[in-house]
Amino acid sequence: MPSFLIPTIELLTGIFLLFGGGECFVQGSVALALILGIPQLVIGLTVVALGTSAPELFVSANSLFQGSDALAVSNVVGSNIFNVMVVLGSSALIRPLKVDSRLVRRDVPLLLGVSAAVWGMTSTGTLTWQSGASLLLALILNTIWEIKTAREDPQKIQEAEPEIKPGKDSTSLTNACAKILGGILLLTLGSKVLINGASEIAGLLGVSEAVIGLTIVSFGTSMPELITSLVAAIRGRTDLAIGNVVGSCLLNQLLVLGGCSLLSGQTGLMVENSLIQKDLPIMVITTIACMPIFWTKGKITRGEGGTLVSLYLIYLTDKVIPLIFPSIYSTFHIFVTIIIITTLTLLIIKSAKYWLRLRKGSL
Repeated sequence: MPSFLIPTIELLTGIFLLFGGGECFVQGSVALALILGIPQLVIGLTVVALGTSAPELFVSANSLFQGSDALAVSNVVGSNIFNVMVVLGSSALIRPLKVDSRLVRRDVPLLLGVSAAVWGMTSTGTLTWQSGASLLLALILNTIWEIKTAREDPQKIQEAEPEIKPGKDSTSLTNACAKILGGILLLTLGSKVLINGASEIAGLLGVSEAVIGLTIVSFGTSMPELITSLVAAIRGRTDLAIGNVVGSCLLNQLLVLGGCSLLSGQTGLMVENSLIQKDLPIMVITTIACMPIFWTKGKITRGEGGTLVSLYLIYLTDKVIPLIFPSIYSTFHIFVTIIIITTLTLLIIKSAKYWLRLRKGSL
């Protein structure tokens, strides 16, 4: 039996269990919230958002408990990069994403600030429990702010949040609790199976767990966001497609990283140098890149969506090249650097033109 077969099966099984567990957890949580009389608007902003980030939370937490800090951190960083480049990009390829939501105008700058703060917190090589507590506090304050401001303009928020339709068993407390417990069980089992498979593949390939976390694991844990946004784009609910990505990226950093670093205790959550020097900056840059894309013409066009997906493929290739063709990696790295500089230059030019037109009153 090929050595890669069993860990690959574990990896795919883990992804399947995570997806099923996340869906089951969301359904049960929504049903319970409806039973408790919580407004659907609040459910959409909290419970449903938590459900899409549940796979990242369980995978990173289990990685931490198994002593794999690198996988816990890289899963979050890789998921955020995947969300912005692939989820947003592929959704825009289906339908240009119009950006007119209060959620996006408010949350994108917030996401940029949080991403930059996380990069700064990890610059010493450790995300301390004090930093984790600060991130969780920021999550609580942001959630309160979300709910408070949402009530001021509930119509627009409802347009940017998933539809919550009570099911036939939504009034059954037993069914709701059973779904929540079943979802947690599947998420726990799926995360353990996924981590085992990922760790074995990393060992067989001779690469660090951080690389596997940035690629395969982050792809698996980001499947709920990808499917949610693609379906939203197909149905024409572009605000939901964008809001899902921004909200998930925020939760990944505030809840997942914050919670894991707090659970790590006095030792803190160890962060590899490669993540600090390369992948965390890329996560911040992708968030910065979103801002001028959102500004220009008030939408993400198909061309911009294609650019985001293409950039992710280059990012992925940059991870694979050292494994397959190590002799040409230095040349390829120069090529990647030129592409990044060119892309940032074009984004700066687009942003400058936008603000010039805005000042002249031509927008």
